[in-house]
This record gives sequence, structure tokens and C-alpha cells, in this order.
Amino acid sequence: MKKILTLVFVSALGGIFTLGTYKLFLEEKQPVVIAAAAENPTFLPTTNTRPLFSAEDKIDFTVAAENTVNAVVHVKNVTLSKGTYTMQDLFSGRSSERAQTGTGSGVIINADGYIITNNHVIKNAHELSVTLNNNKTYTAELVGADEKTDIALLKIDADEELPFVTFADSDNAKIGEWVLAVGNPFNLTSTVTAGIISAKSRDLSGTSRQSFIQTDAAVNPGNSGGALVNTNGELVGINTAITSQTGSYVGYSFAVPSNIARKVIEDIMEFGNVQNGILGIQGGALNSMNAEKIGVPDTEGVYIDDVVADSGAEKAGIKKGDIIKEIDNIKVSKFSDLTGHLSAKRPNDVVNLIVSRDGDLKTIPVTLAKNDTFTMPLVGRIKDAKAKDLKKFKVTYGVKIAELDEQYAEYWKKNGIEEGCIITAINDIKVKNVEDVQRALRNKSRYEALRLEVINTNGDLERYNFR
Repeated sequence: MKKILTLVFVSALGGIFTLGTYKLFLEEKQPVVIAAAAENPTFLPTTNTRPLFSAEDKIDFTVAAENTVNAVVHVKNVTLSKGTYTMQDLFSGRSSERAQTGTGSGVIINADGYIITNNHVIKNAHELSVTLNNNKTYTAELVGADEKTDIALLKIDADEELPFVTFADSDNAKIGEWVLAVGNPFNLTSTVTAGIISAKSRDLSGTSRQSFIQTDAAVNPGNSGGALVNTNGELVGINTAITSQTGSYVGYSFAVPSNIARKVIEDIMEFGNVQNGILGIQGGALNSMNAEKIGVPDTEGVYIDDVVADSGAEKAGIKKGDIIKEIDNIKVSKFSDLTGHLSAKRPNDVVNLIVSRDGDLKTIPVTLAKNDTFTMPLVGRIKDAKAKDLKKFKVTYGVKIAELDEQYAEYWKKNGIEEGCIITAINDIKVKNVEDVQRALRNKSRYEALRLEVINTNGDLERYNFR
């Protein structure tokens, strides 16, 4: 019996020892959790009930890219510049002229080989060539250019049917709309980048004469003259400029709207120069400060300070103090909204203005007049002469000097030439209007002297030769 009790005692003691060892060394300790009072999560309201793009409506750029890349070309411009005349040039009889090469992009706009690009891409060209996306190269002819809009038109005679891009209505382009920038900057075949339209009617000069489309699609040097297209592959603009302190793309690029570019090249093809329709008002855009100064409640629109005599605006009944709110159903917030739309119009086109007058809105149709003024190098602003102007100087043709260039005004006045005098010929070509002047200057060789015939204040014919 004693042995049995001893065995039970030893067994119990072993069990206690084993359990203690497990508790001490093997069993995992459970952390002590102190429960805090639960807080309700904060929810922010939103109108988005689904992802921005579902699988069904996801934007596809492939069609637009395929429709565009083969119609965007590489443009090469060879210019001649005067270098330093060395002794080696003297003894060898070589010219001091040196060839310089510039490059850019262009867009084929019809199957006949017409190509649109920037004026700054082809400026002062001695030779022009175009390389297609299939690496074929052609000599290009300059049909015409407009420095104001920075648009130029080239022509090539290709031995194949050329792909081309059709024009979109840039007035219908929306801020936030997807676009592609297509260029051929380094003759490496066309390159495509994507972005959105960031803004419209941008003026980079501060003169309110420009009206660019701004985009965040990457555009770098060499892309000038390339295509900005919508997701259908239609031409929305011609890529023209970037703003950057480094010279490389930093998120801002600008394109000439397709409506302006199209109008410019159509004018060049039909008339040989750009036909500008003039509204005939002087004024400025409103903001809080200007509105307070003038004493009007509007902070958007274009305030009319003056109406030009005999202009379309005057004939239509536009008055000083009117505020232009819309033009052809396009809202006018700043001056470039107005000038951008007018840049796509011609003389005798009718635009419908909505103006605010004494708090009432009025719809007024205005027939645009012909642009009869032009700023001429070395002279200043000239305009078509009226019959009474010609009669005063006893001539039957010529253009009138409306305002002398400040830099050369003293020279002209010393020679008896003042505002109101008549220019009758440029480089032996009679000029009867501003268009004749523009044509004569355009046809003058860059190395040719500028010869002017001017009637002075005494009615005498003077001849001037500028090199």
C-alpha cells in the first residue's frame, strides 16, 4: 500500500512540474488589449459614382496616331548668312556666305502636296526640302507665309499619292479634351505625344493679338510646324511654341488654332496674301480693377473705348462704352477671345456681336471691313490713300504715310517727309494700295536694296535708296 501511495505522489509531482514548465517556457503570452471607444469614419461627398473611364469608354489614341503620323513631315531649311571675310576667302575667290541648316516639322493638308508649317521654320530660306515618314525626300517650294500668325505654306511635287490630315473646327475644341502632338523633329520619323487642351485664346506677347491653344502634350524644339490633332485624327492646331527657361519642354506648349491656320493658307492660295477683316474698335479687356476705374459692373468682356470712323463697327451702330460679351456665340472674356475669332475672318464677313449697353444686351451684326493699314519697315504705318489725299499731292495713285516709325522719324522729317505724304513706288513698282506694297516687299530679294519714291510736303518727288 505504501508503494502505491509513493507512486501516485511521484506521478502527481511530475505532472505539476511538466505543466509549470509548459506555462513558463512554451506557452505564448497573449497581449493585453485595451479597447478604446470607436470613432465613426469621416466621409467626403463626391459626385463620382464610378471610375472616370470604364473598360468600354477608355480613350484610344491608336486610330488618331495612325491617321496622322504619315502626314507629318520633316522640314529642312538651308539659309545663307554673311560670315567674316577672311584672307583665304579673298585669295581663293570664295564668298563669305556660310550655309546654316534649321529643321522643323510640317503637316500635309491635301493629296496635291501642300504642306503647312510655321513661318519661323522656313524664314530666310535659301533651300527647302521635305522628308516624308517613308524617308523619301523632296525639294519644297515656298508658296507664301504670314509672319503675324507664324504660318507658312509649302508645296512639293511627289511621285505618289500623299496621306493628309483634315481640319477640325478649333472653335469646338474643349478645355480638358484629349489631343496628340505629332512632329518629326530630328528626321527620325514621326513622334507622338499625348495630353489635354489646358487653355484656349492664350496670348504670349501681351499685345492681345495672339490666340494660341495651350496643351500639356510634350513639344520640343524641332516639333514646330507639327500637328495637334484630336482623338479622331483631325487637325486642331499647328504646334508653334513652348515656354521654358531651359529651351526644353516643361509642361506648356502652344499651337495656332486650325481655324486661323486654315484661313491663312486659303488666303495665300487664293489672293497671295492674308485678307484681314477689321471690326473697327479700340478697347481693352475688363477685370475688377478696370471695371471699377471705368465705373461698370461687368468684370468680363471687351470694353470699347473708341469706334474707328467709317468702320464696320461704326456703320453697325456700335458705340463707345459698349461691352462685347459674345461674338458668334463664343464667350468673350478677354481681348484675345475676340481677336482670335476675328483672325479666322475676311473682309465682308458678318459677325454677330452681343454687347452690353447700359445694362441691356443687344445683338448687333457687323460687316468686317478690309484691312487698309500696314507697318512698313523703315517707314512706319501706311494705309490706302483716299481720293482727297491723292488730290492734295496732285497724284493719281499711291499709299499714305499714316504714322512714321519713331526710330526713323527724325530722318524723314529732315528730308521733308511727314505723316500724310504719299509713297508712289517701291523698287520701281507702282503701288496703289497696301496690298501692292506687301506684294512688292515680298517679291524683293533679301539682298536687293529698298528703293522708295515719295512725294514730300512740297509736292516734289523724292527717291530714296536703302541697303
